[in-house]
Amino acid sequence: VQLQASGGGLVQAGGSLRLSCAGSGSIFSINAMGWYRQAPGKQRALVARITSSGTTGYADSVRGRFTISRDNAKNTVFLQMDSLKPEDTAVYYCAAYRAAIGAWDYWGQGTLVTVSS
Repeated sequence: VQLQASGGGLVQAGGSLRLSCAGSGSIFSINAMGWYRQAPGKQRALVARITSSGTTGYADSVRGRFTISRDNAKNTVFLQMDSLKPEDTAVYYCAAYRAAIGAWDYWGQGTLVTVSS
């Protein structure tokens, strides 16, 4: 499975960005997709996830502001980020979860999101 993330950039606080993650390869083996982020000096943390059936989950810090969705026909997952805050600044990574091994097994390259105050 290969994941290609895109859509990062520089935005002012209160603005919006949409990240995309296009998947290819053995997509049928994937049970969930997610977005992680890593800010400077901090550990990588799960921001949002969506299962193959469409169930979503969010970190408390982004719930109500971020929306994860998927286009199964295009094997693409999106992260709509609204009301962005400077503390959302981080490198964002898309990832794929395989229940067979119980792990986020595949990772895309990171895309940098910078929110200016």
